[in-house]
Amino acid sequence: MRLFVYGTLRHGEPGHALLRGAALLGKARTEPEFTLLDLGEYPAIVAGGRTAVAGELYEVDDALLLELDRYEDVPELYLRVERVVGGAPAVIYVLRAEHTRGLPEIASGDWLRRG
Repeated sequence: MRLFVYGTLRHGEPGHALLRGAALLGKARTEPEFTLLDLGEYPAIVAGGRTAVAGELYEVDDALLLELDRYEDVPELYLRVERVVGGAPAVIYVLRAEHTRGLPEIASGDWLRRG
């Protein structure tokens, strides 16, 4: 399964070690249909915006995906959705709408360029 990561799971970020053994497929951007939010220590994507979010694609197995679900607090904080990224379906962790109020946007669409 292809997984799109855009925040702390990206290469060089604190959660990246959780992707041990997952094959990096390359850098990618979503379609411009999201908003990227800054939650301080990590970002969140929400559906319904106009931003193409930057990140990386990985090939992951079901066991790793379940481990990442726990890391992302699915389904309480995030939902796992499937969208087209880089021309093919990929799983993306999307913040539940009730947790988005008052959070600042990252207009660039790139967590690594938030500063």
